[in-house]
Amino acid sequence: MKDIHEVLRNKQAKYAQLGKQIELLQQAAEKLREVAPLLADNDGDDSVVLSEIDEEARMPGAMAAKAGVASPGNQPAKPVRGVAPRWP
Repeated sequence: MKDIHEVLRNKQAKYAQLGKQIELLQQAAEKLREVAPLLADNDGDDSVVLSEIDEEARMPGAMAAKAGVASPGNQPAKPVRGVAPRWP
């Protein structure tokens, strides 16, 4: 049989961790509420920007050529990923 104090400490630690996660999720939700109207206003512009990124990703060395840097050994540049960074 486990010690009741040990079980209580473990439950309190889990409760504290869940509380921190809830707080972080609430903060992220607030930030998303602030950004959502900005994203809604620019819905038509996104397709133009994404198509430009896709074109650059398909062309080997396009990013290096724009920056004025030659690719070493004529190797194609690493393609640009079209995903947003994740929140920690």
